[in-house]
Amino acid sequence: MFLDKLRAQGWLELFTNSQLGCSQSDLAKFYANVTMSEGLMTSTVNGVLIEVDARELGVILGVPAMGFDLYV
Repeated sequence: MFLDKLRAQGWLELFTNSQLGCSQSDLAKFYANVTMSEGLMTSTVNGVLIEVDARELGVILGVPAMGFDLYV
């Protein structure tokens, strides 16, 4: 059922293709430092400030971002 939800949202490839994405340690650092404010996601990884909104994140990840605001 979970895979069906990912497929419906257009996110299945992101979670099942091991060639996409970033390292687990960098992802853990991103999530450990992430904050959300007024639709902007901000974090710092290896001293680099990262600021993205849902649309930008969708472009970066190659997945649809429509409806993201319903989850936050």
